[in-house]
Amino acid sequence: MMNIHVLSLFPDMFTGVFGASILKKAQEKDAVKLEVTDIREYSGNKHNQVDDYPYGGGAGMVLKPEPMFSAVEAITEGKNPRIILMCPQGERFTQKKAEELAQEQELVFLCGHYEGYDERIRQHLVTDEISIGDFVLTGGELGAMTVIDSVVRLLPGVLGQADSHIQDSFSTGLLEHPHYTRPAEFRGMKVPDVLLSGNHAKIEQWRAEESLKRTFERRPDLFENYPLTDKQKMYVEKLKNNNKDA
Repeated sequence: MMNIHVLSLFPDMFTGVFGASILKKAQEKDAVKLEVTDIREYSGNKHNQVDDYPYGGGAGMVLKPEPMFSAVEAITEGKNPRIILMCPQGERFTQKKAEELAQEQELVFLCGHYEGYDERIRQHLVTDEISIGDFVLTGGELGAMTVIDSVVRLLPGVLGQADSHIQDSFSTGLLEHPHYTRPAEFRGMKVPDVLLSGNHAKIEQWRAEESLKRTFERRPDLFENYPLTDKQKMYVEKLKNNNKDA
Protein backbone atom coordinates (compact mmCIF):
# COMPACT_ATOMS: atom_id res chain seq x y z
CA MET A 1 0.00 0.00 0.00
CA MET A 2 1.23 3.46 -0.86
CA ASN A 3 1.28 6.13 1.85
CA ILE A 4 0.72 9.74 0.80
CA HIS A 5 0.99 12.55 3.31
CA VAL A 6 0.13 16.16 2.53
CA LEU A 7 1.32 19.17 4.52
CA SER A 8 -0.96 22.15 4.04
CA LEU A 9 -2.15 25.34 5.71
CA PHE A 10 -5.68 24.53 4.53
CA PRO A 11 -6.23 20.79 5.09
CA ASP A 12 -10.01 21.10 4.74
CA MET A 13 -9.53 21.69 1.02
CA PHE A 14 -8.71 17.99 0.60
CA THR A 15 -11.80 16.59 2.33
CA GLY A 16 -14.07 16.48 -0.69
CA VAL A 17 -11.41 15.36 -3.15
CA PHE A 18 -10.03 12.55 -1.00
CA GLY A 19 -13.53 11.43 -0.02
CA ALA A 20 -14.96 10.88 -3.50
CA SER A 21 -14.52 9.05 -6.78
CA ILE A 22 -11.34 7.09 -7.52
CA LEU A 23 -9.40 8.41 -4.52
CA LYS A 24 -12.12 7.22 -2.16
CA LYS A 25 -12.26 3.81 -3.83
CA ALA A 26 -8.49 3.49 -3.75
CA GLN A 27 -8.51 3.97 0.01
CA GLU A 28 -11.34 1.48 0.44
CA LYS A 29 -9.30 -1.06 -1.53
CA ASP A 30 -6.27 -0.40 0.70
CA ALA A 31 -4.25 0.66 -2.33
CA VAL A 32 -3.34 3.96 -0.72
CA LYS A 33 -3.48 5.74 2.62
CA LEU A 34 -4.05 9.49 2.35
CA GLU A 35 -3.31 11.81 5.26
CA VAL A 36 -3.33 15.61 5.53
CA THR A 37 -1.62 17.58 8.29
CA ASP A 38 -1.95 21.27 9.11
CA ILE A 39 1.51 22.84 9.00
CA ARG A 40 0.45 25.14 11.85
CA GLU A 41 0.57 22.16 14.22
CA TYR A 42 4.35 22.43 13.96
CA SER A 43 4.62 26.21 14.26
CA GLY A 44 6.35 26.00 17.65
CA ASN A 45 4.73 29.21 18.90
CA LYS A 46 1.47 30.06 20.67
CA HIS A 47 0.20 32.14 17.75
CA ASN A 48 0.67 29.28 15.27
CA GLN A 49 2.65 31.60 13.02
CA VAL A 50 4.31 29.79 10.12
CA ASP A 51 5.34 32.73 7.93
CA ASP A 52 7.37 35.91 8.24
CA TYR A 53 8.54 38.92 6.24
CA PRO A 54 11.28 38.27 3.68
CA TYR A 55 14.83 39.36 4.45
CA GLY A 56 15.82 42.21 2.19
CA GLY A 57 12.30 43.56 2.03
CA GLY A 58 9.57 43.04 -0.53
CA ALA A 59 5.89 42.28 -0.67
CA GLY A 60 4.24 39.19 0.76
CA MET A 61 5.08 36.67 3.43
CA VAL A 62 7.44 33.69 3.27
CA LEU A 63 6.90 30.28 4.87
CA LYS A 64 9.41 29.73 7.67
CA PRO A 65 11.73 26.71 7.56
CA GLU A 66 11.16 25.49 11.15
CA PRO A 67 7.53 24.32 10.82
CA MET A 68 8.10 22.54 7.53
CA PHE A 69 11.28 20.77 8.66
CA SER A 70 9.66 19.75 11.95
CA ALA A 71 6.53 18.44 10.24
CA VAL A 72 8.42 16.44 7.63
CA GLU A 73 10.79 14.96 10.22
CA ALA A 74 7.87 13.94 12.43
CA ILE A 75 5.84 12.17 9.74
CA THR A 76 8.79 10.55 7.95
CA GLU A 77 10.71 9.17 10.92
CA GLY A 78 12.11 5.78 9.95
CA LYS A 79 10.96 6.19 6.35
CA ASN A 80 12.63 7.29 3.13
CA PRO A 81 9.92 9.09 1.14
CA ARG A 82 9.97 11.27 -1.94
CA ILE A 83 9.29 14.77 -0.63
CA ILE A 84 7.55 16.84 -3.28
CA LEU A 85 7.37 20.61 -3.25
CA MET A 86 4.48 22.00 -5.29
CA CYS A 87 6.04 25.03 -6.92
CA PRO A 88 5.57 27.01 -10.17
CA GLN A 89 9.35 26.89 -10.61
CA GLY A 90 9.40 23.09 -10.51
CA GLU A 91 9.59 20.39 -13.17
CA ARG A 92 6.46 20.37 -15.30
CA PHE A 93 4.29 17.42 -14.34
CA THR A 94 3.79 14.74 -16.99
CA GLN A 95 2.29 11.27 -17.26
CA LYS A 96 5.82 9.89 -17.22
CA LYS A 97 6.41 11.57 -13.86
CA ALA A 98 3.13 10.14 -12.57
CA GLU A 99 4.23 6.66 -13.59
CA GLU A 100 7.58 7.20 -11.85
CA LEU A 101 5.96 8.35 -8.60
CA ALA A 102 3.46 5.46 -8.71
CA GLN A 103 6.39 3.10 -8.08
CA GLU A 104 7.11 4.67 -4.69
CA GLN A 105 5.83 3.53 -1.28
CA GLU A 106 5.94 6.90 0.50
CA LEU A 107 5.16 10.34 -0.89
CA VAL A 108 5.02 13.63 1.01
CA PHE A 109 3.56 16.75 -0.63
CA LEU A 110 4.43 20.22 0.64
CA CYS A 111 1.81 22.88 -0.16
CA GLY A 112 2.59 26.50 0.46
CA HIS A 113 0.76 29.80 0.31
CA TYR A 114 1.85 33.40 0.55
CA GLU A 115 4.88 34.63 -1.41
CA GLY A 116 6.82 31.39 -1.29
CA TYR A 117 9.11 29.18 0.77
CA ASP A 118 12.28 29.88 2.66
CA GLU A 119 14.94 28.70 0.19
CA ARG A 120 16.40 26.28 2.74
CA ILE A 121 13.26 24.16 2.41
CA ARG A 122 13.88 23.86 -1.31
CA GLN A 123 17.60 23.18 -0.98
CA HIS A 124 17.76 20.83 1.99
CA LEU A 125 14.38 19.15 2.47
CA VAL A 126 12.70 18.25 -0.81
CA THR A 127 13.60 15.60 -3.38
CA ASP A 128 11.32 16.85 -6.16
CA GLU A 129 9.83 20.16 -7.23
CA ILE A 130 6.71 19.88 -9.40
CA SER A 131 4.63 22.39 -11.32
CA ILE A 132 1.34 21.52 -13.05
CA GLY A 133 1.75 24.32 -15.58
CA ASP A 134 3.09 27.73 -16.39
CA PHE A 135 0.70 29.68 -14.21
CA VAL A 136 0.47 30.65 -10.55
CA LEU A 137 -2.18 29.42 -8.10
CA THR A 138 -3.00 30.76 -4.65
CA GLY A 139 -1.31 27.77 -3.08
CA GLY A 140 0.00 24.29 -3.74
CA GLU A 141 -3.14 22.43 -2.69
CA LEU A 142 -4.86 22.23 -6.07
CA GLY A 143 -1.64 21.17 -7.73
CA ALA A 144 -1.08 18.46 -5.13
CA MET A 145 -4.61 17.15 -5.65
CA THR A 146 -3.96 16.92 -9.38
CA VAL A 147 -0.70 15.04 -8.98
CA ILE A 148 -2.09 12.68 -6.33
CA ASP A 149 -5.12 11.80 -8.46
CA SER A 150 -2.88 11.13 -11.45
CA VAL A 151 -0.57 8.88 -9.41
CA VAL A 152 -3.16 6.94 -7.42
CA ARG A 153 -5.17 5.86 -10.46
CA LEU A 154 -2.04 4.04 -11.67
CA LEU A 155 -1.74 1.87 -8.55
CA PRO A 156 -2.56 -1.83 -8.97
CA GLY A 157 -6.22 -2.63 -8.41
CA VAL A 158 -7.44 0.96 -8.28
CA LEU A 159 -9.18 1.12 -11.65
CA GLY A 160 -11.86 -1.37 -12.62
CA GLN A 161 -9.77 -2.88 -15.39
CA ALA A 162 -6.09 -3.50 -14.78
CA ASP A 163 -5.03 -2.00 -18.12
CA SER A 164 -7.65 0.73 -18.46
CA HIS A 165 -5.08 3.52 -17.98
CA ILE A 166 -2.64 2.23 -20.58
CA GLN A 167 -4.39 3.92 -23.52
CA ASP A 168 -4.94 7.21 -21.69
CA SER A 169 -3.62 10.34 -23.33
CA PHE A 170 0.14 10.67 -22.73
CA SER A 171 0.46 7.10 -21.39
CA THR A 172 1.54 6.00 -24.86
CA GLY A 173 3.30 9.29 -25.54
CA LEU A 174 0.45 10.48 -27.78
CA LEU A 175 -3.05 11.83 -27.26
CA GLU A 176 -5.83 9.29 -26.89
CA HIS A 177 -8.21 8.35 -29.69
CA PRO A 178 -11.90 9.44 -29.59
CA HIS A 179 -14.49 7.39 -27.69
CA TYR A 180 -18.13 6.65 -28.50
CA THR A 181 -20.97 4.81 -26.76
CA ARG A 182 -24.70 4.15 -27.28
CA PRO A 183 -26.77 5.26 -29.06
CA ALA A 184 -25.16 4.62 -32.44
CA GLU A 185 -26.92 7.71 -33.78
CA PHE A 186 -27.83 10.84 -31.80
CA ARG A 187 -29.47 13.87 -33.39
CA GLY A 188 -28.05 12.88 -36.74
CA MET A 189 -24.55 12.39 -35.35
CA LYS A 190 -23.35 8.86 -36.05
CA VAL A 191 -20.70 6.65 -34.50
CA PRO A 192 -18.00 5.77 -37.07
CA ASP A 193 -18.96 2.62 -38.93
CA VAL A 194 -15.68 0.89 -38.15
CA LEU A 195 -16.50 0.84 -34.43
CA LEU A 196 -19.73 -1.03 -35.18
CA SER A 197 -18.10 -3.51 -37.57
CA GLY A 198 -16.87 -6.02 -35.01
CA ASN A 199 -13.57 -6.18 -36.89
CA HIS A 200 -11.08 -5.73 -34.06
CA ALA A 201 -8.05 -5.39 -36.32
CA LYS A 202 -9.66 -2.51 -38.22
CA ILE A 203 -10.85 -0.94 -34.97
CA GLU A 204 -7.32 -0.97 -33.54
CA GLN A 205 -5.98 0.52 -36.78
CA TRP A 206 -8.64 3.26 -36.66
CA ARG A 207 -7.80 4.04 -33.03
CA ALA A 208 -4.08 4.18 -33.75
CA GLU A 209 -4.62 6.53 -36.68
CA GLU A 210 -7.04 8.74 -34.76
CA SER A 211 -4.51 8.99 -31.94
CA LEU A 212 -1.88 10.18 -34.43
CA LYS A 213 -4.36 12.56 -36.05
CA ARG A 214 -5.46 14.10 -32.76
CA THR A 215 -1.85 14.50 -31.64
CA PHE A 216 -0.95 16.09 -34.99
CA GLU A 217 -3.83 18.55 -34.73
CA ARG A 218 -3.57 19.44 -31.05
CA ARG A 219 -0.10 18.61 -29.71
CA PRO A 220 2.37 18.13 -32.59
CA ASP A 221 5.19 18.89 -30.14
CA LEU A 222 4.70 15.41 -28.67
CA PHE A 223 6.11 13.88 -31.85
CA GLU A 224 9.51 15.38 -31.02
CA ASN A 225 10.16 12.78 -28.30
CA TYR A 226 8.04 9.95 -29.66
CA PRO A 227 9.73 7.13 -31.66
CA LEU A 228 7.37 6.86 -34.64
CA THR A 229 7.45 3.64 -36.63
CA ASP A 230 7.86 3.82 -40.40
CA LYS A 231 4.13 3.18 -40.78
CA GLN A 232 3.28 5.95 -38.34
CA LYS A 233 5.66 8.34 -40.09
CA MET A 234 3.89 7.68 -43.39
CA TYR A 235 0.52 8.43 -41.83
CA VAL A 236 1.79 11.66 -40.24
CA GLU A 237 3.21 12.72 -43.61
CA LYS A 238 -0.19 12.04 -45.13
CA LEU A 239 -1.77 14.28 -42.50
CA LYS A 240 0.75 17.02 -43.26
CA ASN A 241 0.04 16.82 -46.97
CA ASN A 242 -3.70 16.89 -46.41
CA ASN A 243 -3.23 19.93 -44.19
CA LYS A 244 -1.29 21.71 -46.94
CA ASP A 245 -4.01 20.98 -49.51
CA ALA A 246 -6.82 22.16 -47.22
